[in-house]
Amino acid sequence: MPGAHLFLVCGLPGAGKTTKATQLASEHRGVRMCPDDWMEQLGVDIWDAVARQRIEQLQWSTAGEILRRGTNIVIEWGLWTRSQRDRLLGEARSIGIEVHLIVLDPPVEVLWERIEAGGHTARLGTRAITRAELEQWYNDFERPDIDELAAYDPIVEERIRDDRDT
Repeated sequence: MPGAHLFLVCGLPGAGKTTKATQLASEHRGVRMCPDDWMEQLGVDIWDAVARQRIEQLQWSTAGEILRRGTNIVIEWGLWTRSQRDRLLGEARSIGIEVHLIVLDPPVEVLWERIEAGGHTARLGTRAITRAELEQWYNDFERPDIDELAAYDPIVEERIRDDRDT
């Protein structure tokens, strides 16, 4: 059975996570996991941190099952802290999965422009994203260092294509 691949898409709002995750899922025959999508479908406020955590736990449980069956998964959670990324990396490694980290980190000005252009300064759930909030998140974002990046598998397109075609 071919080995599955886990793609972790990391970045702040406006970084392009959805675009990149959708592209990866399409190119690598993967299943995309995005809590915002599920929350919207369930009518849950995207600012409900408890619901978001529960949905991410459910998505990860589901993702593990899918990975064990040989299908690629794309996680689009933001993953702003190293501890979040380390947990997923460790759990995926424990079942023999290759893990690829994609970090999207444009400058805060670009993030804000994209948020405004995408209409995300309008109400999302019970409120909108503010510029001050984005700037705080930008400062709090734990960007992967060279040691962390070295723990992940490189994306070798040809090998992934070979795996899924066998």
